[in-house]
Amino acid sequence: MNSETIAVLRNGALDLWSDGRGTVLLAVASGWFLSIGVRMIYPVLLPALRSAYGLDLTTAGLLLTVLFLAYALGQFPGGVLADRFGERTTLTASAVLSAITLTLVVTAGSTLVLFVATGLFGFGTALYAIGRYTVLSRLYTERLGAANGVTAASQDAGQSVLPPLASVIAAASLWQFGYGFVVPLFLLAAGSLWLVVPARPPSTSEGGGGFTRDDLATLRSAVRQPPVVYGTVALVLGLAVWQAFTSFYPTYLVEQKGLSTTLASVLFGGFFALGICIKPLAGAAYDRFGTRRSLLIVASGPTVSLAALPLVDGFLPLAGITALTATLLGFATVLEPSLLRALPADVRGTGFGILRTVGFTVGATTPVLFGAAADRGFFDAGFVALSALAGGMFLLAFRIPSPTDSS
Repeated sequence: MNSETIAVLRNGALDLWSDGRGTVLLAVASGWFLSIGVRMIYPVLLPALRSAYGLDLTTAGLLLTVLFLAYALGQFPGGVLADRFGERTTLTASAVLSAITLTLVVTAGSTLVLFVATGLFGFGTALYAIGRYTVLSRLYTERLGAANGVTAASQDAGQSVLPPLASVIAAASLWQFGYGFVVPLFLLAAGSLWLVVPARPPSTSEGGGGFTRDDLATLRSAVRQPPVVYGTVALVLGLAVWQAFTSFYPTYLVEQKGLSTTLASVLFGGFFALGICIKPLAGAAYDRFGTRRSLLIVASGPTVSLAALPLVDGFLPLAGITALTATLLGFATVLEPSLLRALPADVRGTGFGILRTVGFTVGATTPVLFGAAADRGFFDAGFVALSALAGGMFLLAFRIPSPTDSS
C-alpha cells in the first residue's frame, strides 16, 4: 500500500470522525455489533438447541425462520418510530427490548416459549435497523457509503466474534450461558446510545407529523421507480441467499463435510471476519463507482462458490470456498444506501422500513425451506439453488440505474 493510498484512507477516517460525528458512529456501530452478532449465535448453537428440544432440521429451520421473520416484520414499525420519535429513542428502546427478550430466550422452559422468545428477540433487534440508517444519512450526506460500511463491518465483527465465543462458553457450561453473557452488554449499549445519539425535535424529524395521504402518494410514486424496483428485487435475492446460507452452513460442515464443531465454528466466524474488510470496501466502491459495478463484484463470488461447494472437501478447500462466498456480505452495503437515496426524504424511514420488511419477509422463508430440503436428502442441492439466486442478483445489477453510477 503506497503513501498516497494511506493518506486517502487516513483523511477518509478523519472525515468520518469530524464534527462530533465519530462518537455517534461508534455508539451506533457498537449496538449493531451486538444486535446482529447475537442473531448469528443461533446457527452455531443450533446443534445444542436440537439436542435440548429434540428438533429435526425442518423444525430447527422453522425456529430460524421465526427469528428472521420477526426481524422482517419489525422493519416497518422501526421505520415509523424512527420518523416519529427520532433515532435516539428508537435505538435505545431496541437495545433495552433486546436485553429483555434475550433473557426470555435464556429462561425458556419449553419449545413453545423458545419460539415465542426468539420471535420477540428478532422483533426487538429489527427496531434498530432503520434508525441506524436514517441517523447516518443525516450526519453523513456525502460519505453515507463509507459510514454505512463502518457499521456494516461492526456487524460482521460481532458475527465473527460472538458466535465462537458463545460456542466456547456453552461448551464449558450450559447452552443458556452462550446467550446470557450478552444481556448486560445490551444494557450498556442502551445507555451509550441515549447519551450520544443526538435527539431530533418532532418538527425536524423526517415525517415527524405522522404518515399522511400525501406521504402515501409520494411513497407509491417512489417505489415504482426503476432504481427502487430492481434494487428491492436484488435485495430480496441477497437476503434469501444470506439467511439460508448462514442458518445451515455450520450444520452442513459438521454433518456433510465431516468437520468438527470447532472447525466449523472457525470457518463460520472467518466468513464474517472477512466482512469486516469487505463491507467498508463495498461501501467505498459504492461511493466511487455506484451501484451497478459494486453489485457485480459482490454477487459474483457466491454465484461461483455455492455451486462448487458440494464438490469440495477438506478444511483448506472449504476455507477457500468460504472466503469466496464472503463477498456476498457486501450486497446490502451497496443496495441499501442506493435505496435510501432513491426515496424522498420526508418518507425515507417509513419507505425504507417497508422495503426492508418485504425483503426480509421473503428471505425469512428460506431457512425452513432449506431445512426441509436437507431433511429429505437435498442438502447439496440446496446450496446449488442458492448459487442460482445469487446469479439472479448478479444479472439484476445490469438493470439498476443510479444517480451515483458513472456509466
